[in-house]
Amino acid sequence: MPVHVESFFEEVTATFSHVLVAADGHCAIIDAVLNYDPRNAHTTTQSADAIIDYVRRNALHVEWILDTHVHADHMSAAAYLKRELGGRTAIGEHVREVQALFGQLYDAEADFRTDGSQFDRLLAEGDVIELGALRIEVWHVPGHTPACLAYRVEDCVFVGDIIFMPDVGTARCDFPGGSARTLYRSVRRLLALPPATRLYLCHDYPPPGRALSAVCSVGESRAANIDIHDGVDEESFVAERTRRDAELTLPNLMLAVLQVNMRAGELPPPAANGTRYLKIPLNVLG
Repeated sequence: MPVHVESFFEEVTATFSHVLVAADGHCAIIDAVLNYDPRNAHTTTQSADAIIDYVRRNALHVEWILDTHVHADHMSAAAYLKRELGGRTAIGEHVREVQALFGQLYDAEADFRTDGSQFDRLLAEGDVIELGALRIEVWHVPGHTPACLAYRVEDCVFVGDIIFMPDVGTARCDFPGGSARTLYRSVRRLLALPPATRLYLCHDYPPPGRALSAVCSVGESRAANIDIHDGVDEESFVAERTRRDAELTLPNLMLAVLQVNMRAGELPPPAANGTRYLKIPLNVLG
């Protein structure tokens, strides 16, 4: 069945969200953004509302709201989109490891669940999601985080953060549970697909003179990805990725957004005064 992908870009976090549309009007929303302004501690929904407008104008039926992983650079709009459009939320089964780690870091409420049950479905390697007449294959592609997934449908793969445009490279691997060696193997698995396969990206950080792009091909990546083009062996990749990661600071919004994303896009529960709070652990990370 023909596949259409509509991509939406959120400038502050340089994030692409995608709507995968089957010919029969069923759709899946992947890596949607809930806007967050840290200066005023406000969340807003303009990025998600653009997706909602697209879905409603085209009379689409949302089957799935998918995240490729627990993002560290933007808040997930999964919960908001589910309330507005319906559909089922899903993420990789290894989210439970992330919840256990960060639930402890944030001293989450006593009834915070670390079993992934905030999501409607936890996905594992080899699972298949039905989307109308389409079949979406689930690939476990750890390395950036232990919970990263890629979603493959026909000649498209939604790769999350593990690989970027060829002139940007690959994801960092210094988060808890990350591994440069594991990332190398995950990316090389993707790059073994046919050269024309389209890789839909979660971010783009274009250098001066290049237009923003939501997609590149396997062939382009194998030929020119600055980190992992053909000919780069595992040991060389691990050494260079580890060196570069040691120079990185934490993502600007990481400490705020993880405590939302580990709850499937729901804000932390209100305190006794009715206000919701984000916690910032001091002198622990970085």
